[in-house]
Amino acid sequence: MTLDELLNQAKAIPSIPRVVSEVTAELDRDDPDPRRIADLIATDPGLTARLLKLANSAFFGLTRQIDSVGEAITVLGFNHLRTLVQAVALGSSFKTVPGVNLEQFWRYSLNTAKICRPLARSLRLPEGAAFTAGLVHAVGDLVMHIGMPDVVAKIDWRVSPFDMKRAEVERSVLGYTYADVGAAFAQRWDFPEVIVKALRHQLVPFEGDIYEPLAGVIHMASWRARAQEMNLDRDAMAATFPDVVAILLGLSLETVLDKDPQEWTSAGELAAFLH
Repeated sequence: MTLDELLNQAKAIPSIPRVVSEVTAELDRDDPDPRRIADLIATDPGLTARLLKLANSAFFGLTRQIDSVGEAITVLGFNHLRTLVQAVALGSSFKTVPGVNLEQFWRYSLNTAKICRPLARSLRLPEGAAFTAGLVHAVGDLVMHIGMPDVVAKIDWRVSPFDMKRAEVERSVLGYTYADVGAAFAQRWDFPEVIVKALRHQLVPFEGDIYEPLAGVIHMASWRARAQEMNLDRDAMAATFPDVVAILLGLSLETVLDKDPQEWTSAGELAAFLH
């Protein structure tokens, strides 16, 4: 199946709820209206409940209970609210995906997002966009499993979705990768262009005329999260470390490992995200 054919399977692929698109549009305004955002979210009781549950989980490490969307906006700010809204929308949209352990997938994705944030901060890149990009960077994998389960099952048999060479195998078989698919759907779901570009170039963030530092952050964070998922020791991490991207970002292995989360994603965080 070509990429265009996969993208045209709109009925089979989950869409982002309309209220999330409306909230995102409001957040994109020069002067977002907190009351309008709260009112929009309130029209979807399920979204409201999941958002508050996630806000009060260990996800953001808050020391106080958040009881309303308005309070979430005040405490978290617009950038983190965007992350919350998009996160709960994605977590609830993909209920079941053939051949994918969704708990493992989202644990890996959340860990990638957690690493993206401090890496972006150290490079003076937007933390909110980095976190969101890290969270959704592999959503193309879910889309591919839904759109062509038999084809992707054969790729899964050859190489794990978390293997460092996964994208290389996808490209050799299909002519495109989960990064291409994810970027196309992020654009369809009205994600900001900075995130769409980061997803599109995450595998090769610096090549020719391409210079996408945020894509480089995703590249490094996803490498580290994959290493964690595969239980690689330090020697194995040193052997697989993306040296070229790291050099162009001014990072070392020690610098990246220093950005490890204080706590890797827990079962409690995962439950708040998925349910």
